[in-house]
Amino acid sequence: MYRLASLLYSVIGASLAGTMIVIALVSGFETARSIIIAAAIGFVLAVPVAMIVARKIYSKTAKA
Repeated sequence: MYRLASLLYSVIGASLAGTMIVIALVSGFETARSIIIAAAIGFVLAVPVAMIVARKIYSKTAKA
């Protein structure tokens, strides 16, 4: 499951980091520090999301 989660993390991490950067920019936080913090928050939030998605994929394929 960790192998699948790490593959999912590469996609989910980039997506959430990009989303957080867009949210920061739209909110008016335009400094480099705030953009880096927003990207880091996105990458950190991607860890549990990737684990949850991997667990759901494994549970669906185990029953088949």
